[in-house]
Amino acid sequence: MNPVRILIADDYEVVRRGITTVLESRPGWTVVAQAATGREAVEKAKKFKPDITVLDIGMPELNGLEALRQILKDVPQTKILIFTTDESEDIANNALGAGAMGYLFQSDGAEALVSAVESLVQNRPFLTPRVSQMVLENYRKFHSGAGVRPAILHLSLREREILQLVAEGKCTKEIAAILNVSFKTVETHRANLSRKLQLRSVSDLVRYAIRNHIIAP
Repeated sequence: MNPVRILIADDYEVVRRGITTVLESRPGWTVVAQAATGREAVEKAKKFKPDITVLDIGMPELNGLEALRQILKDVPQTKILIFTTDESEDIANNALGAGAMGYLFQSDGAEALVSAVESLVQNRPFLTPRVSQMVLENYRKFHSGAGVRPAILHLSLREREILQLVAEGKCTKEIAAILNVSFKTVETHRANLSRKLQLRSVSDLVRYAIRNHIIAP
């Protein structure tokens, strides 16, 4: 059997250690890198090019959904498994729509995690029964006309990144340093996202980010 190289991204060290212990108990499975933020996950994926990326949704600096999109853009061969505590139907559907190959909740436990990684290694998608039901319900809503296109989908990637950083309390100077762009560029993007969302104050942006699962409350 070929070795399986795995990247684990979760903002809690104890969770990363637990996942590592579970997965490295399988012969030939190796955790080649860990990441504590979404942005670090993207960088580690580009550097190590893992076969499997186990990714949480609620990540600081860059949420798991945006990290997923960037990882698949830069390292399309990696297979992404979402392993999260967030049981939002919208998040599950958005993650699968963005290219996640597997999705399960941390409450599903270690056995389900191992089964999920095994499926992805064999190039088969993995969804728990709960996630499958959520996807089916979303499909029904969409085709009944009940689905609504959220305003956030009209934001650019950079605007979504800046929205999360603003909601996390970062000032313009800090955001410019994190993204390696100019102060003026950040100000321009902030103005654009405020205009598109019709939100003016930082508190309004924070509330919007929480409602749309960009940051945890």
